[in-house]
Amino acid sequence: MIDPRVSIVIPCFNGGADLAETLASLEAQTYRNFEVLIVDDGSTDPATIAYLDSLPSPYRVLRQANHGLPAARNAGLRAAQGRFLLPLDCDDLLAPEFLRLCLAALESNPDAGFAFTQMRLIGELKGVTRKRYNPFAQLFLNQLPYCLFLRHEAWEQAGGYDETMRQGYEDWEFNIRLAKHGFHGVALDPALFVYRVRAGGMLNSVSRSRHAALWRLIQRKHPDLYRLRALRELRRAWNRTPLPYPAPLLFALLAAHRLLPGSIFNLLYSKLLTFSAARRTKDDQAA
Repeated sequence: MIDPRVSIVIPCFNGGADLAETLASLEAQTYRNFEVLIVDDGSTDPATIAYLDSLPSPYRVLRQANHGLPAARNAGLRAAQGRFLLPLDCDDLLAPEFLRLCLAALESNPDAGFAFTQMRLIGELKGVTRKRYNPFAQLFLNQLPYCLFLRHEAWEQAGGYDETMRQGYEDWEFNIRLAKHGFHGVALDPALFVYRVRAGGMLNSVSRSRHAALWRLIQRKHPDLYRLRALRELRRAWNRTPLPYPAPLLFALLAAHRLLPGSIFNLLYSKLLTFSAARRTKDDQAA
């Protein structure tokens, strides 16, 4: 496509089985001025390789040795031509109005660096997330989906994804850097991003089992943000935006993380996730 306004970047490592459904959701978009870049991150599955080889020319397939998800995203985003960027995993979906409404949100909010919609879960966990953007809460829990509709300059100035974070949470750390560089987000109420939950996915199989260590790594990368004074100042600056949990509970979570062994803290965190999942399912049924 000549001069696309939006670039959608899809990393793919042996994910050909689900990619066709992902691409079908893009073909159904009501907004059409976009390009799709698929980054083959060293796939070894013959069916995936054959499927990528069969894609018609409007799709751009970039191939590289396996360097991990954050590096694959960065490679695609560097090659992107659009003024707006969207990372999308190869097994997730977008509702038809996603691109149109996210673009409209940024056009009507010129000070915003990115937009996101609520997230509908499918697969092994079902429900709808209800998230608001609050950079204070973001330091304690990743409250944003990885699928952010970004201005190109926001991704560029924030420095892209940290390619050393191959065990996960690279999107959480990137989202923190977006706020650190002054880029804030607009939340759209409809659940237009469809996230597929798998027991063997990166988030469930690796990242959450290492949650304590990965959060410690994030804090080490941003020690200025995690000082008590800085946290209190940020809380005051965003006190009009509701929190997912009361502020004292978030501070208690941070204290527990710093005092408890990682294995014990991971158990505590899993209890919090169980509560969140139950609440999400209840909210979804009520809706």
